[in-house]
Amino acid sequence: YTILSKVHSDRNVYPSAGVLFVHVLEREYFKGEFPPYPKPGEISNDPITFNTNLMGYPDRPGWLRYIQRTPYSDGVLYGSPTVENVGKPTIIEITAYNRRTFETARHNLIINIMSAEDFPLPYQAEFFIRNMNVEEMLASEVLGDFLGAVKNVWQPERLNAINITSALDRGGRVPLPINDMKEGVYVMVGADVPFSSCLREVENPQNQLRCSQEMEPVITCDKKFRAQFHIDWCKISLV
Repeated sequence: YTILSKVHSDRNVYPSAGVLFVHVLEREYFKGEFPPYPKPGEISNDPITFNTNLMGYPDRPGWLRYIQRTPYSDGVLYGSPTVENVGKPTIIEITAYNRRTFETARHNLIINIMSAEDFPLPYQAEFFIRNMNVEEMLASEVLGDFLGAVKNVWQPERLNAINITSALDRGGRVPLPINDMKEGVYVMVGADVPFSSCLREVENPQNQLRCSQEMEPVITCDKKFRAQFHIDWCKISLV
């Protein structure tokens, strides 16, 4: 049962249609809502979970996903806003639950989807990254590193992350909890110039044969990614 519900102020965000939107629900931000209010310098580490839904509906809009790995980690809303919703505020109700005290705090996130002037970017590539879970990939510095590597091998003027999808949402299996295995993520990026020769290398007959035999294809620019991102080049999709 709910002891007390506090309503937070509304928060407005302005993402662009067709460009990856990421909004972190920070536990720190909500902790101050739950008594006993921590004194300055005091650390409280109550387990907090979040419920997110479109106002007036039981679930979120179809384009918006949510992940929170544990009650001790932040939650993340993410997805690629659709053109149909441009100009109409999308109000997401966020309810934070303190799992120790059973209290709740509420807050509305108002998503104002803007039209992107160059949407959609004409060339889109989807990469499958084996050594990441979705929430790791959504971290701005990790995503920035990945886009930097893509920019390096593609050389576009404009490059955007369009969407990120967990392999589990594509029918992937939950990895065994050994050797820090990851679920894997698909990252869709768009650019304004045709695919570089490196991105097309997987299409050559030798690499197609290697992929059909479940062998690693030979991709010259893989070294630009390899230190941080293990890309399954057989699963790259160029649109």
